Amino acid sequence: MKHPPLRRTFLKFAPLTLALPNASGATTPDQPAVSAAFPTQSPDLVRELVTVAHFNMKRIRELVEARPALAKASWDWGFGDWETALGAASHMGNRDIALYLLEKGAPPTLFSATMLGGLDAVKALIAAHPGIQRVTGPHSISLLSHAKAGGAAAIDVLHYLDNLGGADGTPSAPITEEEMLALAGSYTFGVGPAERVDISMSKGQLLFTRAGTMGKPLFPLGERVFYPAGSSAVRIRFSGAAADMSLAVHDPDLVLTARRQVGK
Repeated sequence: MKHPPLRRTFLKFAPLTLALPNASGATTPDQPAVSAAFPTQSPDLVRELVTVAHFNMKRIRELVEARPALAKASWDWGFGDWETALGAASHMGNRDIALYLLEKGAPPTLFSATMLGGLDAVKALIAAHPGIQRVTGPHSISLLSHAKAGGAAAIDVLHYLDNLGGADGTPSAPITEEEMLALAGSYTFGVGPAERVDISMSKGQLLFTRAGTMGKPLFPLGERVFYPAGSSAVRIRFSGAAADMSLAVHDPDLVLTARRQVGK
């Protein structure tokens, strides 16, 4: 009995799985959807990773095992307040997450070394860059605070930084609760629902929140001038009387001006 050629048999029975463009330029269902951000990592995943790096080891493992490059991910919480997953774990004192991220390729930093108790590494970096202990981490959290977050493992680093001086963050001017309440309210810079900034008070500190985003703590510099957490070069200035209050954001040029809604 004569058998058909192998190639003919294969073509007859093998399914066609090629993804070919149709007339509109789209592909067949065999072509997965391509993100508008491709080839960069998904912003949603990056934000989730940096968020859970503060507290959730299980989810960190799931995300990084699926996409190893996320171990190096960073997210801008606003005004250039960049935070890596390792940075989040470091200022929270989450040693297990920090060590896992380092193992998976996250670049070590002065802040991670401080929290983990790496005294020799901290001394070497400060010796190489005198004054670097004054640099703050994400959300303007000081190097000294990272040492405190490290607990017993970082006690020697804490004593070293305490004696060295200058590692306790950027100083801010005093401000009363009455002064903060006088600035609170909803400030608009357009007609859309998202074109506003809410200034509120939480835990003895003013928060700057654009609709749909996370609030940024404001640090007072005096004369109704503030900078947002993690962005010491940005200036937020309030001016005007109670009935005609406005704010201006400079980064460093003027970004926006907004006026407080009457009765808000």
